[in-house]
Amino acid sequence: MASQGESKWVYSFGAGATEGRADMKNLLGGKGANLAEMANLGLPVPPGFTITTELCTYFYANGRSYPPELTAQVNAAIARLEQAMDAKFGDPANPLLVSVRSGARASMPGMMDTVLNLGLNDATAAGLAKRSGDARFAYDSYRRFIQMYSNVVLDVEHHHFEDILDGHKRDKSYNLDTDLSAEDWQAVIEDYKKAVERELGKPFPQDVQEQLWGAIGAVFGSWMNARAITYRKLHDIPADWGTAVNVQCMVFGNMGNDCATGVAFTRNPSTGENAFYGEYLVNAQGEDVVAGIRTPQHLTIAGKLANKSDLPAMEEVMPEVFNQLNEVRLKLEKHYRDMQDIEFTVQQNKLFMLQTRNGKRTAPAALKIAVDLANEGVIDQNEAVRRIDPASLDQLLHPTLDPKAERKVIAKGLPASPGAASGKVVFTADEAEQMAGKGEAVILCRIETSPEDIHGMHAARGILTSRGGMTSHAAVVARGMGRACVSGAGDLRIDYKTRQMSVRGITVKEGDVLTIDGSTGEVMLGEVPTIQPELSGDFATLMGWADSIRRMKIRANAETPLDARTARKFGAEGIGLSRTEHMFFDPERILAVREMILAEDEAGRRAALAKLEPFQKKDFVDLFTIMTGLPVTIRLLDPPLHEFLPNTEEDMAEVAQATGTDPLRVRHRTIQLHEANPMLGHRGCRLGISYPEIYEMQARAIFAAAAEVAKTTGEAVIPEVMIPLIITKKEFDILKAVIDRAAEQVKAETGVTVEYLTGTMIELPRAALKAGEIAESAEFFSYGTNDLTQTTLGLSRDDAGSFLPEYQRQGILEQDPFQSLDVTGVGELVEIATERGRKVRPDIKLGICGEHGGDPASISFCEKIGLTYVSCSPYRVPIARLAAAQAALNSDTVKRD
Repeated sequence: MASQGESKWVYSFGAGATEGRADMKNLLGGKGANLAEMANLGLPVPPGFTITTELCTYFYANGRSYPPELTAQVNAAIARLEQAMDAKFGDPANPLLVSVRSGARASMPGMMDTVLNLGLNDATAAGLAKRSGDARFAYDSYRRFIQMYSNVVLDVEHHHFEDILDGHKRDKSYNLDTDLSAEDWQAVIEDYKKAVERELGKPFPQDVQEQLWGAIGAVFGSWMNARAITYRKLHDIPADWGTAVNVQCMVFGNMGNDCATGVAFTRNPSTGENAFYGEYLVNAQGEDVVAGIRTPQHLTIAGKLANKSDLPAMEEVMPEVFNQLNEVRLKLEKHYRDMQDIEFTVQQNKLFMLQTRNGKRTAPAALKIAVDLANEGVIDQNEAVRRIDPASLDQLLHPTLDPKAERKVIAKGLPASPGAASGKVVFTADEAEQMAGKGEAVILCRIETSPEDIHGMHAARGILTSRGGMTSHAAVVARGMGRACVSGAGDLRIDYKTRQMSVRGITVKEGDVLTIDGSTGEVMLGEVPTIQPELSGDFATLMGWADSIRRMKIRANAETPLDARTARKFGAEGIGLSRTEHMFFDPERILAVREMILAEDEAGRRAALAKLEPFQKKDFVDLFTIMTGLPVTIRLLDPPLHEFLPNTEEDMAEVAQATGTDPLRVRHRTIQLHEANPMLGHRGCRLGISYPEIYEMQARAIFAAAAEVAKTTGEAVIPEVMIPLIITKKEFDILKAVIDRAAEQVKAETGVTVEYLTGTMIELPRAALKAGEIAESAEFFSYGTNDLTQTTLGLSRDDAGSFLPEYQRQGILEQDPFQSLDVTGVGELVEIATERGRKVRPDIKLGICGEHGGDPASISFCEKIGLTYVSCSPYRVPIARLAAAQAALNSDTVKRD
């Protein structure tokens, strides 16, 4: 124990003296806190102790050294374990063995280092053989320890040991590791030790204290290894959280056929079905299950039948232990009120619990589990809404394989992570990352994945492995990332050297296209067509709950009928940004646009615009019809005119011919319109000021379309006309007068009065600061946060990608400001504009329509400052609906407190 004045770095659990609880996760890490909680619940947890996450912070802040009092605290905790287990650390006659595992606050499966069977050396291995009466088990455990410790702590690569073991198996004509006898293992151990000495120039450590401190240092060191850093970046886990180290008494799943080890989920992590789900191996250690080296067996008879396995289920082989495990499953889920991922070991028919944590699950499973738990009364609807990561909904909104499409199935594996993916076959993570960087869709094919492959798994559309079960590294990580994954397709023979794989006479080379279906486990040659998702069932239920909670409206950025229909299907409540220039690029009308730009005078421009007006009107009729009764915000022309002109001499000649103009005139006008910095040039309302006839034509098209749709549908359409890039009230007033005149003209022609709002896009810092003045005339603001970010930070979103990662790495910027709103800088301008605008016009409509409208963190900020709506791309509408509900729940909590 820590004496007075000393920091307490070590917390014990189990054997009647547990010092931690589940809510101490920040200090003890997820694993340590949950081990303590399971011990408090009276579950069979092997005793151990946790070295805190604060020590990890100390370790990195003090040149990878430890505080002076740590040794005494660890020694005291080891002495407690010796007493509990009636064994002694390093004692040849009766050795205590421990495992050393990492445990961060957030679950990082497979990312950091673990050492099992620590405390074995030549003397204690002989003692363990004698004491257990099973020499084979003792030497199997010792060889595992040498291999794991050498790899994790001493940096001796795996392949040295694998080559030795394969050689021994070949010499004896053995197929399985379990075929080796005690004598065989002793021979392997001698070769392992020689390999270590050859690689390091010194023998494998026999001192158990040296082993313990080596393993503790390796776990803290692994917090900063490349794969852990990549994982943290992908999952937004701060580096300063650190990891804890858990030292726990070993229990053995490899002592014989009355022993086993396994991984289980209290519900199905792929589908969410309320059924016990998991795998186990007889006479094995935990690493064997997740490493995918041996084919695991199913826990339940139902699981065995569903997967057409010939191997017996635990329910059949060890019925008493299975029933006990099932009781633990129900107890843990009830206690944690969530689906749990549990690890267990059976030693001589006695069950031990090694871990519980909230289980990683697919998006469909997360929805089903949240909705089911709410319907079962375990959690309420608000909690169900809180539980779903909005970004994970992305997994549900994309296509699945068309069941009617032809498919050539060449292999079948386990359906490890749902969704369908097609892509070019690659065999290395580096190649996957490289090809994906060039915009290629790839399928990463591995014999089995390891944590070193994480960057390639993230880059790939899908993952295919020939070894490993439903709880293997590939399966768990793919589910967490939302990647389609088929694991354990055992018929595939993957050859890394020749970069190809074969199955039943078919050879698939690197670069060939494959399709995988992570929901059925099928592997198919070529690309298979897909169909759109069904958004019913649990999805609809949860979104209904979210909609009843949220305050903000959710609109979509859409200018085509397809986008508008998609947005409505996903629950959009209107259009928050329709970019009219996208309509100008249509091949049917680009010629008229170019005629307008090339015209010598206003009369010429008006003649060209008259050709464009019917097209524009039709665009708006389509949008208003699809969005009947919902608001539609239409931004008037924004980009500089040069964007519509051709670039090459050939194209210029073509335009000249089509418009009846001299090619030199086209060239001259192109040069004349060229701008050094077009983002800050003659664009937006500046075009409207220079050529008011453009905005006049667009406004006429909007009002004529609204009048037509109102007559056809009998429902009023309320267009919101948005003037872009305002910096002064004067600009706005001049252009509002143009819009108002167009409305009057259309009313005179059609006899229909169209209700409309005129507002502006706040996308320049000056406009944000002068928002009070602008609000005297503007009836709504929409924050164009893409440009507001560019102009506030002086960053070009097209070019900043070359150095932004370095800014994030050095902690100058926490995230890419174009992906998640810079709330302290750009956000403050939005807040100022909101405050000043509302002061002048209390009922002003306020929205956001940049990319940030679909980002959950940015949506949370929009809720905080009370915006009316957010607008995002159609596929992100459900994400925004859920994020807005969660933001409302969080702000409610703040209000109550």
